[in-house]
Amino acid sequence: MEFQLIDYRNGIHAFDAGYVRHQLAAIHLIVDHGRAAFIDNGSNASLPRAQRALTELGLTPDAVDYVIVTHIHLDHAGGSGAYMQAFPNAKFVVHPRGARHMIDPTKLMAATEEVYGRETARSLYGELTPVPAERVIETLDGMVLKLGQRELAFYDSPGHAKHHVFIHDRTANGIFTGDTFGISYRECDVAGRPLLMPSTTPSQFDPVDLRDSVERMLMLDPDSVYLTHFSRLTPPRELAGQMLRRLDDFVGIALKAKQAGGDVLANTKSAMARYFLTEARAHGVTLPDDEILTLWHMDIDLDSQGLVIWAQG
Repeated sequence: MEFQLIDYRNGIHAFDAGYVRHQLAAIHLIVDHGRAAFIDNGSNASLPRAQRALTELGLTPDAVDYVIVTHIHLDHAGGSGAYMQAFPNAKFVVHPRGARHMIDPTKLMAATEEVYGRETARSLYGELTPVPAERVIETLDGMVLKLGQRELAFYDSPGHAKHHVFIHDRTANGIFTGDTFGISYRECDVAGRPLLMPSTTPSQFDPVDLRDSVERMLMLDPDSVYLTHFSRLTPPRELAGQMLRRLDDFVGIALKAKQAGGDVLANTKSAMARYFLTEARAHGVTLPDDEILTLWHMDIDLDSQGLVIWAQG
C-alpha cells in the first residue's frame, strides 16, 4: 500500500495503518509546537509508517510524548508495545480496564484468538510486545493532557467496549472516536457521502451505553469526528443520526433471530448480510453484491457475534 500522510491543516494528520486493506484502519498523529501523539496504532506492521510520518514532518522519535489507544482491541492497539520501544519518551495512555492487558498481553491475545481463530489472529497481529508498567497513564473520565499548547480531554465511552475512551482535541474541536461512532466504509462513499455502520463486535457491546456515548460526544459540539475506520467525517450530528438508526436495526435483527430460535448466530449473520446490502443500495452504492459482502465479511461475522452475545446475556 502506498504511503500517504493526510494533513487536515489543524495539527491533525492521518495515515493508513496498512491493516488488511486500504482505508480500513487509520492512525492519527497530532502535532503541536514540535510535540507529537499517536492515537491508535493498528498492528506491529504499522510502525514503519508511523516513523515515516514523523520524518515527513521533520520530527524525531523523541518528539513523541504519547501513544494513546481508544481501546485495546488489537486493530487499535496491536502495535502498542512496538511503538513504546521505538519512541523512548512516550507515555502510553489507556483506559484503566485495559492497562493490565497491555502490560501483560497474554489474556488479550488469547481472547483475540477466540474471536478471530488462532491462525487469523496470529497472521494479523503477530507477537504482542508488553508495554512497560512504569510508562502507563491510566485515563480518568474528564482528564486533560497537554500536548504542546493544546489540550486533549479524555472521556469514558462504553458501548462498543467497557475499556473505551474518546479524546476531544480542544484546539481543533475534533473528537477521536475509536469505534464508538462506527465504521465508515470508504469504498462505499457516494458523491462524498460516507456509509456509516455501527460496530457491535464481541464481547462488551451494549446498545444503550453506545447511544449514550455518542450523545455525549455530540454535547461537545465537535466540528469533525476522526474514526479509526476511517478518519475524518463531518457533519457529526447528521451522521450520528444515521449510525444510531442502524444501531436500532442491528438490535432488532438480533432480537428477532433470538425469538425465532434455531441457530441464532447463523440466522443473525444471514439477516445482517441482507441488511448490509439493502442499506448499501439505498445509499447508492453500485458495487456488485459479492464485492460488498467481501468488504464486509469480517464485520458481519464479528458484529453478529457481539449482537448475539448481548441478546442472549
